[in-house]
Formats: sequence, C-alpha cells, structure tokens
Amino acid sequence: MKILVVGGGGREHALCWKIARSPLVEKVWCAPGNGGIAKVAECVPIGVEDFARLEAFCREQRVDLVVVGPEAPLCLGLTDALQAAGIKVFGPSRLAAEIEGSKAFCRELCRRHHIPSPQSWTFSDLATALAFLEGHRDERLVVKASGLAAGKGVLVCDDYDSARKAVASCLESGAFGAAGSQIVIEEFLEGDEVSMLALCDGRTIVPLESAKDHKRSLEGDKGPNTGGMGAISPAPAANPRTIKHVESQVLVQAIHAMVQEGRPYRGILYAGLMVTPLGPRVLEFNARFGDPEAQPLLMRFESDLVPFLVAAADGSLDKLESGPTWDARPAACVVAVSGGYPEAYSTGFEIHGLDDVEEDDDLVVFHSGTTRKPDGTILTAGGRVLSVTAKAKTVRAALDRCYAALDKISFQGMRYRRDIGQR
Repeated sequence: MKILVVGGGGREHALCWKIARSPLVEKVWCAPGNGGIAKVAECVPIGVEDFARLEAFCREQRVDLVVVGPEAPLCLGLTDALQAAGIKVFGPSRLAAEIEGSKAFCRELCRRHHIPSPQSWTFSDLATALAFLEGHRDERLVVKASGLAAGKGVLVCDDYDSARKAVASCLESGAFGAAGSQIVIEEFLEGDEVSMLALCDGRTIVPLESAKDHKRSLEGDKGPNTGGMGAISPAPAANPRTIKHVESQVLVQAIHAMVQEGRPYRGILYAGLMVTPLGPRVLEFNARFGDPEAQPLLMRFESDLVPFLVAAADGSLDKLESGPTWDARPAACVVAVSGGYPEAYSTGFEIHGLDDVEEDDDLVVFHSGTTRKPDGTILTAGGRVLSVTAKAKTVRAALDRCYAALDKISFQGMRYRRDIGQR
C-alpha cells in the first residue's frame, strides 16, 4: 500500500513511524512533514489546507489511503474533497468533525443524546454573557472558545473577575479570532482527567487504551492551557469499571448520536473526560488522535495499525478477526517547547544533542515542530518542538528514560515540565 499522512507535528511523526513498520506498506509520504518525519517518510511540501494539491498528489502517486492528522483540515472538509475524487481517507467528514470544530454543537449533541457532560451555556453576545456571570459570582467556571484554537482556547476561571476577563478576551478583544466569537461557559469539574479514544467506522468502535494528557504550561498544573506538555498511558484513573462505562455511555452513545444526526462518524474519536465522584463527564470530543497522547498510545499499540485504519475507512471494523494487542508496559511522553510557549515565542534555533540520544523500539524522539536544513541541521519551527516518548516496566521508569534523553538535548529557550505523570 501507498499511504499519505497529512500533517506535520508529533502526532503525525508517530503515525508515520507506526505505519512505516507495517509489512503491508511500501511507501509513506507526509504532507508537509517536519525535520524528524523525514527519517521515516518522504516529506512533500504541501500545506494541510491545500486541498487541490493534495488531491493532485494522491492521483499522481496513486495513493491507497490518506490519514488526516490535524483537526483543521478535517473541519474544513478535506475528507469530503478527497472522497469525492475517489480517494480513500481515514478521518471524519466535515459535518462529523464538527464534534470538535464547534464546542457549542458538541454540548448540544451531548444534551440531546444524554451523554454525561458538565452543565454548559453558549453565548455570542458580550452583554448577555456578562449578565450570566453576575448570577454565578461564587462559582468556578470554564470559558471556552467554541471554535478551533489549537488547544489554547480553554480558560479555567477560579473567580468572578477572571471569568469576566476570559469572556471579554473572547467576545470583546478577539483573543482567539473567529474561534472565540462564540463561547461556551461550563461548570468547573473536580476529578481526574482521562483520555479515551476509539477507532470508528460509522457503526462499530474499536476502543484503544487510555491516556492522560497534561495541558497546563507549568509544573503543578499551573499556567495557561497548551496543546499538551506531555502524556502517559494508561491513565491512572482508568480502572476497568470506568473504561466500561465510558465505552458504553460515551463512545458508543456518541457514535449512535452522530448517525441519528445524519453525520456518521468514521475515523478516530477522542473523548477527553473528567472522572468525577458522579462518574465520567465529557470535557471535549476531538475528531483525531490527540497530540501528545498519540505518541505513547502508538508506542504501546503492538498490532499492525494499517488494517484498522483501512477497516475504519471502509466501514468494516466488525469484519476484523480480532482487536489490537497492546504492550502491557506503560509509556510516557514529555514535550520540549520553545521559550514563551503558548504565548509569543521565537523559532529557528539549532537543536543540539539529537544524535546523542540512542533511539530504539522503546524510546523515540518524535518531532513536533522542527525543520531540516539541506546540511542536515535541525532547527526549531514551532511552539512544541520535540515529543520524547518511552515505554518501560513502570511509568516512573519510562519517564526516567524520557528525562535522560532530554538532558542530552538543548536549544535556545528550551523548556519542559519535570512533573509529567507524578500526580
């Protein structure tokens, strides 16, 4: 098979790394890719939103399957465009991807179909939103930009003043542009976060192992939300009872709901959950693999991934002989970021020490935001730069391997959390 992966981050590097290991695959491309992906796939300089050039490339190269990594092209309709040209795609349609593209739609979907979620209220008008806050002065709230904001449009508000500022930043100052022109205000939930993902073909799901993301920028879960500073798999709070509940009451329910809404869902469905004393509640749905959750998950995924991607795209997951097998050992990922991230940051700095890290089946430095110069020099090219991922007998041992590798790597402004997986 010939496979094209669309995207250029750590998630796409992990996907290319895993897909390239399949005996069914003869060629892997990645558009646009990055400096690290070039080691496992041929990078082609086509942007993720350049639908015409992506379609032309697939036709010219006779690509058998396109795997779409990021949410933006999915929400813009890349799957629809390629499928209309007769090209097989792993990833939901534009209408189905709205489960991530619009938090307002997601909340209404959960409400209509009784999917356990926090209380929420949607606003587009500043005065109306501020009037709502007047009646909830003593509550902790979460303010979310309804549209896509690269994981940064979630503002946790501990008091009335911070909630007012968050609402104003979205609806008045335009901090998140069009993504924040509509907001969702939610009750703040206490508990343990868990990420549960499932391969979906419109009717059937194949659940994956659990993971736990670390969104906050600073140690101790402080600072602004980011796209993700690290992840571990499995999630400590994902006991068998919780997993069974999420599969039946969240994942299966969501797939049935999308069929009833006329938006059958094919691809990967990601449920970000808070496990509360009253049970799991959906914080968000994503229409793709999480980043950085994909890195430890795919490292633990022992089966050939490609047949599962093809079956999901074909609507035939129920015809697979068995589900995936998993490495019982836990895996961890620590993300090294540019100084200033998730706010303003500079790029173009040389990364030193990558050749000093001895990679193997249990340790890989996935590149999240890098570029490779003609002489082979690797430079920083994003906020999240590297996703160092390892698996071992214990989470602590996996993290020790990650941190030992990071000790050998350096670039100007480099920063990472040293408390991933410790809570």
